[in-house]
Amino acid sequence: MTLGVAEDAVRAPDLQTAEAKMAQLRLAGLTAVRVTTNWAPGLTAPTDDELRVLRNVETAADRNGVEVYVSVYNVGQRTTPLDPTAQSEFAQYAASVARLLPSFDQIIVGNEPNLNRFWLPQFAPDGTNASAPAYLSLLAQTYDALKAVDPTITVWGGALAPRGSDRPEGIRPTSSPTAFLQAMGTAYRASGRTLPVMDGLAFHPYPDNSSQSPDFPHPRSTSIGLADYGKLVALLGQAFDGTAQPGSSLPILYDEFGIESAVPKGKRSLYAGNEPATTKPVDERQQAAAYDLGLRLAFCQPTVEGILLFHSQDETALPSWQSGVYYADGTPKSSFWAVRDSLSRTRGGSIARCDGMALAVSPLGVRFPGPRAFQRGAHTVRFRCSLDCAWTLEALRATTGALVARVNGYGRGDTPLVASFGKRKLGAAPVRLRLTLVHPVNPDAPQSVTSGILRPA
Repeated sequence: MTLGVAEDAVRAPDLQTAEAKMAQLRLAGLTAVRVTTNWAPGLTAPTDDELRVLRNVETAADRNGVEVYVSVYNVGQRTTPLDPTAQSEFAQYAASVARLLPSFDQIIVGNEPNLNRFWLPQFAPDGTNASAPAYLSLLAQTYDALKAVDPTITVWGGALAPRGSDRPEGIRPTSSPTAFLQAMGTAYRASGRTLPVMDGLAFHPYPDNSSQSPDFPHPRSTSIGLADYGKLVALLGQAFDGTAQPGSSLPILYDEFGIESAVPKGKRSLYAGNEPATTKPVDERQQAAAYDLGLRLAFCQPTVEGILLFHSQDETALPSWQSGVYYADGTPKSSFWAVRDSLSRTRGGSIARCDGMALAVSPLGVRFPGPRAFQRGAHTVRFRCSLDCAWTLEALRATTGALVARVNGYGRGDTPLVASFGKRKLGAAPVRLRLTLVHPVNPDAPQSVTSGILRPA
């Protein structure tokens, strides 16, 4: 899985700041970042200043081994790209980003088009959904423009908010993700298009508030959270299965998932404004537990390819998001270490036991002792595991295969490991050493590697 963060703090006008922020992400165990770039009417390419910022992101990401996702969207409802000219400009802008920054090959089109904050109108005069068909048109044009630049670019559509009222006459007209996906499917089928419009669905599975557990389901509502994966996949299938656009098999990226933590008194001076009553932030221990649970849920969902936390560092305005593992001044919260460990266990495949999942662990860089070192008593094997592993080192008689000695241990994925018999005597007859690896939580068949014949002293 991709394990990263939605974080514009790495968008810096100078490379030094961009690198420092990118290094913070890696320190927290995050290996991907989603940044935004905003289209505005009249733009068909990033401005010089915007391009400079994006190039700083590109360089800093490359130096820190971070994968970049770029979200291209209009700033707000007043600049919704509705008419053919605006949609063409938007598509050209996205294609220009991909052309000028070829390492940016993960592009998200739009941001929460089911909310009136980013897209108007949501409804037609007769009360039917208007945002989904208009967004589908934009997505199709942008998909084609991006694929013309590079067919290997991954185009993510949707970026949908998890809730909406579906009330055309409401004060805040919004569309639920359920209604939006249904309307997208109807519009796609009516269009007669014979090509896809997206390679994957981006989605924002926030809970109803930060105090609500991520495993809270919404079986009788139109909202969709992390626990509603089955409902989301079913909706995609109903919308697109049987067409050129994959539906129930479509990869899913949770490109925003955040849990706000309450600001302690000692850090209150860093923040401004007042926390909305509806946010219901939790303490940092609960924040870490919620992120851990969110990762466990996403890890076991077969078509989910990644999850991006929102954010890594708190925003200073309390009406905004305090969902990072760093405070606004860049110092780590007490949740930092627990979240980093959860990310590590997810990356190693051990965050959760998943039905039907079987992970094969490969031995990497195995170094058995040489004949002379073995005779001097160096009974140590150095290696790494491709994923988290339970390992067994055995000494076997070279002629009969009889077991002489065995030691067991556990290691994290892609971490230098050492297996040793210590000072245990292995006898005088020749032996072979056999290292066997198996995943400790989601095991597939064990993988073994055996040394040549070694003669004890």
